[in-house]
Amino acid sequence: MKAIVLAGGSGTRLRPITHTSAKQLVPVANKPVLFYGLEAIRAAGITEVGIVVGDTEPAIRAAVGSGEALGLRVTYIRQSAPLGLAHAVLVAREFLGDDDFVMYLGDNFIVGGITALVEEFRASRPDAHIMLTPVPDPSQFGVAELDGEGQLIGLEEKPERPKSDLALVGVYLFTPAVHEAVDHLAPSRRGELEITEAIQWLVHNGRKVTSTVISGYWKDTGNVADMLEVNRMVLESAERAVVGEVDEASELIGRVIIEAGARVSGSRIVGPVIIGAGAEVTGSYIGPFTSVAADCTIADSEIEYSIILDRTSIQGVRRIEASLIGHDVEVTPAPRVCQAHRLVLGDHSKVQISS
Repeated sequence: MKAIVLAGGSGTRLRPITHTSAKQLVPVANKPVLFYGLEAIRAAGITEVGIVVGDTEPAIRAAVGSGEALGLRVTYIRQSAPLGLAHAVLVAREFLGDDDFVMYLGDNFIVGGITALVEEFRASRPDAHIMLTPVPDPSQFGVAELDGEGQLIGLEEKPERPKSDLALVGVYLFTPAVHEAVDHLAPSRRGELEITEAIQWLVHNGRKVTSTVISGYWKDTGNVADMLEVNRMVLESAERAVVGEVDEASELIGRVIIEAGARVSGSRIVGPVIIGAGAEVTGSYIGPFTSVAADCTIADSEIEYSIILDRTSIQGVRRIEASLIGHDVEVTPAPRVCQAHRLVLGDHSKVQISS
């Protein structure tokens, strides 16, 4: 069995971060989101992985390399434009050959991995298997309709009037039968080859398509709010590990990770928090659910429920929260300016100024 991981796309909902970085490489608890998916694939016993890339290919290649460090053999597959998930299957056809495969969206996060799902698929081997989960706004996703016995009877991509609240999670399992379905597709109204239409073709043509409604945690990390929520979820399960230097004037409370080479002085850190290698925190408060990446400098500042990327400097800033701050950023107080009122008042005016 093989896997293809989709790591193209422009990540418009995460701009301006994604103007200079691939959305799949934005870190959660100081590790790129993409790596969680790759590790889940490896844990399921799959080692042959094709990563479908677009304009951010150089960044993805630099981060993942050959895949050896993750226990994988990685092949990079170029997609000329983000023309749909089924189009990604089409361009990966040579890599996939006649093997069964998992398709994993590189910006998705699933707690618990996919090992049980892959084992079930290998045992029963339907033509396709999908994962579903209830969502508040299904019109933003591919939506599944099940009959009274829980069998899949229909799929729609981002429908205006959803027939259920069951959204497709970004992990799909296929036999080579899906290639025939993809060959029959035409571009949708969005100009894309939709994987939902390929699966619908399988259903319509009597192929076996099964589904699992998951109750566990799943997120499409496509926007800042979701990134922060996934960061919170991962840090919730963190175990305290203090390897870096912490002076006696500092206080660490709860599940705090201080990586090798990090230095903390005169600060209060309330976990769950991770402070990356080479970072320096002085005279500051770092609150729960915050990830500070490698080589950052935090001085005389307060930060909570945020993700701070590599080499960023935050100095003299009171209270940052619910923020995603990119690489090599400098955050400092604004210069003080004199406060004054400029008035042009007519005769006999009466003015009250509170200042």
